[in-house]
Amino acid sequence: MTIALFGTSADPPTAAHGDILCWLSDRYDRVLVWAADNPFKGQQTPLPYRQAMLNLLVRSLNRPNIEHRPELSYPYTLHSVERAKQQWPGEPLTLVVGSDVLAKLPQWYQAEKLLAQVNLLVLQRPGVVIDPPDWQAVEQLCSHVELADYRGPAVSSTAYRQQRDEQQLLPAIAQYIQQQGLYSQP
Repeated sequence: MTIALFGTSADPPTAAHGDILCWLSDRYDRVLVWAADNPFKGQQTPLPYRQAMLNLLVRSLNRPNIEHRPELSYPYTLHSVERAKQQWPGEPLTLVVGSDVLAKLPQWYQAEKLLAQVNLLVLQRPGVVIDPPDWQAVEQLCSHVELADYRGPAVSSTAYRQQRDEQQLLPAIAQYIQQQGLYSQP
């Protein structure tokens, strides 16, 4: 069985997150997704709201192999991977990250230990150029690193928070944001 692990800060989850999940679900037997607090990011919407929005996204995709797994949510990805390994012992795990985190990946909590336990799939984010020395640094830590042939939409949570363009969101998530009074301050 192939398992993709996709942790995200998802603040809020956008159409791009849904596109990524669908792309992964066509290539992996199981896609496990969760929202987590990112230690490299400052102010974030409280995690319970982000988990609720991510759950709305996953349910709307209606793909049985995409699973919202909030029990994998930890600030450090190493703990998420270790928890996944306990639940699916012996199964190969592929950690999915965006190219925007590649430069910081060697600085992640116990990066060497983390990357020794997984295959790494890097998704190219629109507008992000991969610096060859960053790629090489990650290759030294992880035995299997692959650049995905994925090209997603130029949509981001940051752009939504700055511009409030609801076209970037699923209607259910836009409604949830309005009901909860989230992102009212730019």
